[in-house]
Amino acid sequence: MNRLKIISKLKENPLNTNQLAKEMGLDYKAIQHHVRVLEKNNMIIKVGEKYGIHFSFPPFLK
Repeated sequence: MNRLKIISKLKENPLNTNQLAKEMGLDYKAIQHHVRVLEKNNMIIKVGEKYGIHFSFPPFLK
């Protein structure tokens, strides 16, 4: 369920892990875990480097 919510949020706007945690009211570590799983399965993409990283919905899935 949380992963679907993350995907839904990222469809609206690219966000970083901290922003996702705040918007969803979940622990940062929990969001980190879900984001890793989604990224590994090519459901979301990482954009940027180091502290500028945010996650987005891949254009090929839109």
